[in-house]
Amino acid sequence: MKLRSKKGLWSLAVAAIMLATTACGGNPETGAGDKGGSSSSGQKKVVFWHAMGGSNTKVVDQLVADFNASQDKIKVEAIFQGTYDDLLSKLKASMGSKDGPSLVQMYEIGSRFMIDSKTITPMQKFIDEDKFDLTQLEPNITGYYTLNGKLNSMPFNTSNPILYYNKDLFKAAGLDPEKPPKTFEEVQKAADAITKTGKATGANFAIYGWFMEQFFANQGAEYVNNGNGRTSMATESTVNSEAGIKTLTWWKEMIDTKAANNLGRKTDDSKKAFSAGQVGMILESTASLKGLVDNAEGKFQVGTGFLPKPANAKEGGVVVGGASLWIMNDKPNDEQKAAWEFIKFLTSPKEQAYWHINTGYFPITKKAYDEQSVKDNLKKFPQFQTAIDQLHQTKLNTATQGAVMGVFPEARQIVEGAIEEVLNNKKSPKDALDAAAKEITSKIQQYNKTVKQ
Repeated sequence: MKLRSKKGLWSLAVAAIMLATTACGGNPETGAGDKGGSSSSGQKKVVFWHAMGGSNTKVVDQLVADFNASQDKIKVEAIFQGTYDDLLSKLKASMGSKDGPSLVQMYEIGSRFMIDSKTITPMQKFIDEDKFDLTQLEPNITGYYTLNGKLNSMPFNTSNPILYYNKDLFKAAGLDPEKPPKTFEEVQKAADAITKTGKATGANFAIYGWFMEQFFANQGAEYVNNGNGRTSMATESTVNSEAGIKTLTWWKEMIDTKAANNLGRKTDDSKKAFSAGQVGMILESTASLKGLVDNAEGKFQVGTGFLPKPANAKEGGVVVGGASLWIMNDKPNDEQKAAWEFIKFLTSPKEQAYWHINTGYFPITKKAYDEQSVKDNLKKFPQFQTAIDQLHQTKLNTATQGAVMGVFPEARQIVEGAIEEVLNNKKSPKDALDAAAKEITSKIQQYNKTVKQ
């Protein structure tokens, strides 16, 4: 499931890239001061920092335990470091010291920073040395983390947004519960019909920058210039392009006509309203599917559909969200290779099947879908087939690979502010997005000036 970044977190990103800072002291609970190297038993030790909280912590711990039990040369120690933002802050503080991890999980919008920090060894190095077959992995997932033909990190927890809808409310509104709306226009029509029944509000979309990014990709539109920051570093935001204005105009019309309501930025509030039968449709991560289906049990049937787009939009698709694994280059070569061995273990079909079933994230390995446990899980949750089909039908290009910029967390917050201004009748879609594009562009250019090429 996607986690949000706090506004202003990256205001110190420049300093983190250009200056080596001393490590934070840490404490026994976070393990921020733990080191890699060799354990007392002579095994090579790999310290793995991650941000998988809640029940997902147990899943990570089990994968680590399984790897450690599978061989006696390497010992991985997984340390939960809090939210993605907490982890990033601790990683920045550890740069230039010996107190950082061997392997770190970083959210996808932190990719540009990780590359520019010059603190990582590209995953491609180990792939080439080991002749690792990349074709066994999902290309639409590895595509996000590939820049200039080089895979920089290994995808770990991966999700997409899909449309969730209440089949019972569809029936009550005279809609076909087996035909989810595919376009903006169809969503608006269905939402309006549900609202008019008086049983619920037609739709709710949390004010989440990730959704706007996905709407761009689904229209085949780039979020920043220079090939979405992939042919060369982005220098300008294009959030005020036709794709953005069209999306926000539609969103505003939904609110104005009562076809949808505004519950703010928290996706949890949107999910709660859906589970309570108060709204007929929401957008949410594929990783939320099991929870939403379980919460609706005995109350209503949950349907799923592709992320909608305007009628006659360019061919597009969805961008992967989530996080990936990065190997830090300040560790000895044998420690980096040990981290790579753990990563290879994680990509095996069996481990990917376990990860998928217990977290809801996509398997990154194609053959994981051949595992009986995955087949059984799909029978139990057939709604996930929508997510699989949407991922596989997405054609990989610079739009669907996703944007790359060093100030992405801040940009996401700025866009969310623009959406709020429009939905609260403070600005028109064009004025709000023009202002957002200007502010994001300024931050991109400030960031770029500090990066050593």
